[in-house]
Amino acid sequence: MKKIAKWAGSAACAVLLMASGSAMAEDDASIDQQVDALLAQMTLDEKVGQLTQFSDIGDVTGPAPDDALQARKVELIRSGAVGSMLNVIGLNEIRTIQDYAVENSRLKIPVIFGYDVVHGYRTSFPIPLAESASWDLDMIEASARVAAVEASAQGLNWTFAPMIDITRDARWGRVMEGAGEDTYLGTEIAVARVRGFQGTDLSAPDTIAATAKHFAAYGFAEAGREYNTVDIGTATLFNVVLPPFKAAIERANVRTVMNAFNVLNGIPATGNAFLQRDILKGDWGFDGFVVSDWASGLEMVNHGFAEDGRDAARLAMLAGSDMDMESYVYFDHIADLVENGEVPEALVDDAVRRILRVKFELGLFEDPYRYLDAEREAASLLTPEHLDTSRRMAERSIVLLKNEGDLLPLQPGETIALIGDLAADKDSPIGNWRGMGEANSAVSVVEGFEEAGLDFTYEQGAALQIGEAGFAQQVIVNTEDRSGFEAAVAAASAANKVVIVLGEDALQSGEGRSRTRLDFPGVQQELLEAVHAANPDTILVVMSGRPLVLTWADENVPSIVQAWHLGSESGHALTNVLTGAYNPSGKLPMSFPRALGQVPIYYNQLNTGRPNQIPDVFWSHYIDESNAPLYPFGYGLSYTDFAYSGLTVTPTADGAEISFTVANTGELAGEEVAQLYIRDLAASVARPIRELKGFKKISLAPGESGEVRFTLGPDELGFYNGHGKFLVEPGRFDVFVGGSSAAELTASFDLQPE
Repeated sequence: MKKIAKWAGSAACAVLLMASGSAMAEDDASIDQQVDALLAQMTLDEKVGQLTQFSDIGDVTGPAPDDALQARKVELIRSGAVGSMLNVIGLNEIRTIQDYAVENSRLKIPVIFGYDVVHGYRTSFPIPLAESASWDLDMIEASARVAAVEASAQGLNWTFAPMIDITRDARWGRVMEGAGEDTYLGTEIAVARVRGFQGTDLSAPDTIAATAKHFAAYGFAEAGREYNTVDIGTATLFNVVLPPFKAAIERANVRTVMNAFNVLNGIPATGNAFLQRDILKGDWGFDGFVVSDWASGLEMVNHGFAEDGRDAARLAMLAGSDMDMESYVYFDHIADLVENGEVPEALVDDAVRRILRVKFELGLFEDPYRYLDAEREAASLLTPEHLDTSRRMAERSIVLLKNEGDLLPLQPGETIALIGDLAADKDSPIGNWRGMGEANSAVSVVEGFEEAGLDFTYEQGAALQIGEAGFAQQVIVNTEDRSGFEAAVAAASAANKVVIVLGEDALQSGEGRSRTRLDFPGVQQELLEAVHAANPDTILVVMSGRPLVLTWADENVPSIVQAWHLGSESGHALTNVLTGAYNPSGKLPMSFPRALGQVPIYYNQLNTGRPNQIPDVFWSHYIDESNAPLYPFGYGLSYTDFAYSGLTVTPTADGAEISFTVANTGELAGEEVAQLYIRDLAASVARPIRELKGFKKISLAPGESGEVRFTLGPDELGFYNGHGKFLVEPGRFDVFVGGSSAAELTASFDLQPE
C-alpha cells in the first residue's frame, strides 16, 4: 500500500483524471471523459508510447528482439515510450516495470502486461481443442476463470486468448488452440472463454482482458502451413470465419482483438482496412483495441505489401491496427509519419484512446498495483480446487471412438499391460502453449493406474523421440529403435487386456508445427500392430493435439479413446474414464479423416452439382477412398446407449419450435450431447448440407428419458451473402437431431414469407 500512496502523490498533474472508486464502476461516459482529458495532455511521442508493446527478455514467441533496444528498456519505460509489455513474469518483475512507468513518466500512465494464457496458467487444463470436445460451456468458462485467477495473481492483466479461428485442416498445428471446424460450436465456446477470462467486472483484480484472435481467417492457411496465404470467398468469410468474433464482441464484450499473420484477398490482415476499420470498428462498433500479432507489422514487407518498416507503420495505422507487438514500426516511424502528414493524428488519437479506455476499465489508473498481491499469489496457484476443476474438465474432454465388445470399462481383477512412451510421459499432457505450466508436472497414466490400484505392468515399447526439444525446436522422432518391442509384446501376451498409449509429443502440435502426415510419428504404428497381434483385446489411447488418421486402428483395434493433451490431471482423468469411474461424454469438434488426401475435411460442406453415386465415375468422389470421414464431427460414444425419438417440428411466425425425446437405453447413467442440425434446401447463396444450430448436454439415469427443446429463429435460419448482408429467406428446411452430425432422425418445415 505504501507504493500506491506514493504513486498517487506523485501524479498531481493527472489528479483531475482520477475519480474516487473503481474505474469499472464508472459509466462509459465517465471513462471516456477521463480518457479524453488525459489524451489532451499527451505529446505525440507519449501517444506513440501507448501504441508500442515490447517483450521482456526470454521466452519470446518469435524472432528475438534487438539487443540494443533491450538495453534501453528501462529508459524507454520511464519516458513513457512503452505502453505495454508481454512475457514479463513474476510480481517483482512486473512491480519494477510498473514503478518505472508510474513513478517516472510525465503522465504516470500504467503499463498493461500481456501473456499467452491459453489453457491454464500454472494449473494446466486440456488444450482448447480438447476442451471443445466436452461441448460443456459451463466447464469451459470455469477453465478460463481459473486461468484468469492464477495469471492475475502473478500480476498479469491481459491474455492473448482465446484463439477463435475456425479451421478444417488438421495439418495446421494450431488446431490444438481453437474449437475446431464448426462456426456455431466455435462461437459458443468463444463467448464462454471470454466470459471466463474477463468475469463480470473487468476491474476486479482476479480478471484479465481477453483477446479474440486471429482476425481474420488464419485457420484457412493453404495446405495447413503456418503463416501461409489464405484465399477464401466472401461467403465463407462472413458465414464461417467472422461470427465467433462478432459474438465475442457483442455477447461477451471482448476488450481486444489480435490481427492475423495471413493475407486475405492479397492484403495482410495487419494492413487490412476492410477487416479492421470497415467491419470490426465500423459495422460492429468495436470500442476495444486491436493488437498486431508478433512482428506482423514488419512482416508486411515480406508479404510484398509494404516497401519498408516506415511504409508498414503507415499502412497498419491507416488500416486500424492500434498496438504494435514487437516489430517497432510504430516506435520508429509513427511520429515522423504524422509530422509529415502521411498519417492523420486523429487516427493515432483514436488508437491511443482505445488503449487507455481498456486500462481504465482494468482499474489500472485507480491502482496500477492492483494485480500485485503476494498473499493472493501464494493462495491462488495450483490449488486443490483448481486441480479438481482441471480433472473434471479433462474427463469431459475425452472422446470414446470405438468400444467393440464392451472392452471398456476395465473390470476389477483384470491384468493390464500398459504400453507406450506417452503412458509414462508427464510433460506431453501439459500440451503446447502451456503458459506457466511446469514441465513434467502432469499426472501420467502410469501414476493414475498406480493410484487406482490397478493390476498392471508397464513397458515403454519404444521411445517417441530421441533427445529433448525446446520450445522453439522440432521434436526428433525415433524411427529406428525397436529394442523395446519384445518386452512390450511379452507383457501384452501375459495380460488379460492391453492399454497402449500412442500419439504426438506436445511439441508436435501448436504454432509452427504443421505436418504433412497425420499418422503416428516414428515406430508407434509398428508397435501397435505388434502388440495387437500378441493380444487382440487391445485398447488404444490416442494423445494428440489434432485429429490423426486412425484407419488401421479402427479396422483392427476393438476400443479407441481420443485423449488429446489433457493437462495437469491427465492421468487421473484417463484412469477414471478407462475404469468407468467417469462415463465418457465427449464429442468430436473436428472430423477425423480416413486418409490424409481427404484433408481438409468437414461435415458442413456444400453439396456440389454431382453429389450422388452413379454407374460411371463422373460424380464427386475419390476413386480410392470413401468421401465420408472415419469419425464425423459431433461423434462420440458412451458406456451406455441413447435413443432419439418423437421429433416434432412446429412452425412459428419466424422459424420453428423443435422437440424430441432422448432415452438412456443402457445400464449405466450417462451424459449425452443432443445436437440439432438444419439444411436450407434452396437459397440465394448455396447452403451447406448440414449446419449445427443447437446442442444441449443432458444427464440420464438408466431407463430415463428426457425431452429436449430448441427454438429456430432468424439468427439460426439466416445467412450472409457475399456482400456481408444478413438474409432470412422463405423456403423449406430439413431438421436433423441426434448424437452427431450424421444424425438420422429428420423432419422438415416451411418458413413462410411475411
